This record gives sequence, C-alpha cells and structure tokens, in this order.
Amino acid sequence: MERPYIFCHMMTSLDGKIMGNYMETPEGEAAGDVFYRIAFGKEPYYKHQGWLSGRVTTDDNFTFYETPDLDENAGPVPEGDFVAQPDADMYYVSVDPSGRLGWKNCTLTYEDTHAHVLEVLTGKASNAYKTFLRKLGISYIIVGKDALDYELTLEKLKKLFGIETLMLGGGGVLNWSFIQAGLCDELSLVITPSADGSSKTPTLFMTKEGLTIDRAVNFELEHLEAKDGGSIWLRYRVKK
Repeated sequence: MERPYIFCHMMTSLDGKIMGNYMETPEGEAAGDVFYRIAFGKEPYYKHQGWLSGRVTTDDNFTFYETPDLDENAGPVPEGDFVAQPDADMYYVSVDPSGRLGWKNCTLTYEDTHAHVLEVLTGKASNAYKTFLRKLGISYIIVGKDALDYELTLEKLKKLFGIETLMLGGGGVLNWSFIQAGLCDELSLVITPSADGSSKTPTLFMTKEGLTIDRAVNFELEHLEAKDGGSIWLRYRVKK
C-alpha cells in the first residue's frame, strides 16, 4: 500500500490525559509551546504536509459544535471525491464519517500555521453536506460506505494531495485505531509535569467497542529529551 509516513504527536499529563485543567497551569502552557514547536514551529523537527484529527477533536478546537448550514433541496453533486486544492502547503484532515462539522470557511489557523481543510467522509454523509463543503471550497474524500476504510484514506491522501508525511493528532480512539491497524510508524509524546486527576477526560489511547480491542502494542524508545518547564519529549518507534 502506498501511504504517507505517519507519526502520532500528542501532549499528555503525567497520568496520560490529552485534555484537562492541567493544560492551564504554567507547566502545561510551557509543554504546549514545546508541542507546537516540534511539529509547527519556525524550525520544526517534523516536516509534514498535513495533520489528521477526529470529529470531536475538531469540534473542540476549530468548529466549536456549530451546525452546518445545509440546503436539503440542493441538486445532486458529482459522485466521488472533491479536490478543491491539490497543492496546499498544509492540510488539516478531519475524520467526519457522517458529515456533521459546521465549517465556516475552507481554511483554519492554528497559532501561526494555516491549513486547507480536507474532510474524510463515508457514504453516510448526505448530498446536502457534500454540497455545503463544495460551496465553501473544502476538499473531501469518500472512503467507505458505512465505515471508514483507513487504508483507502491514506492511499487517497498521498495520491490526490501529495501528503508524504502525516501527523496523527487524536483523539484517543482515533489514535488507537491507527495503532492497532498497524498504520502508525512513530509516536512523539510531550509529557507535562502536571496532572489533574480527572476520571472523565480522554487518554492518549482508548478502545471503542466494535472498533478496536485492548490487545497490547509495544514501542521501542528512540529518543528522550528534557524540555522547557520540566516537560519531557519522547519518541518511540511502533513495533509491528
């Protein structure tokens, strides 16, 4: 299979949480800066062309649970994928199987990083939603009838958009899905010297009934480095 090289890049608390009050502490903010510089700074370690996240992560950070403005009477769109911008410097790839995210335009800004939005849909996405994306100039790919085909997703990202290296950026269920499918090559982890003890926030990896199981996966340490604010940067190779 022709696919991009995939690294999962995440920041966690000491107890493995990827969200929570710990992020608002001075230590959490310092670790957040470290996280950003590694993948998106002026001289980043990783040279990737896109990063991929799930629907909830996207709503939490970019679309804020807005309702998409749909025209249910829209005429049928052409079948297949829609490539609005095949040569963007950076893509934000959003896994949104049923088509629910309420985008306002075709680009987003993450601090000083600008990216073209690219939606990953299945056959569950309505004609009205695909019309909505086309009107905004948002690219989309169709990768399965009822469930996501991860291998097809990656093949299309490389073939249609030239993505050679892709960052996987959560949430926990999506991260674990790629790990268990053998589609993640590397784990980059910034650990914050802080925790909040919450039992309700998601962790780095999470199973989902009917999708993944808790079969153990091993990692081989490649790099360990102390960073600003007492944080630690770890890089692991995912053992196949």
